Amino acid sequence: MLFLVAALLLMGIMLGTAAHLPVPVSLIAAAVIAGWLLVFYLRERHHKAEETS
Repeated sequence: MLFLVAALLLMGIMLGTAAHLPVPVSLIAAAVIAGWLLVFYLRERHHKAEETS
């Protein structure tokens, strides 16, 4: 859960500064955050699957 909160905080900071950053930098940051959230989702899904087995 802490990772999710940190990811959302980082995304909020990046959205606030997106007006001051070049578009490619914003897109790279968005891709990094999306990747982080995807890894979190997959880890949680894997963990939940182990509990139900």
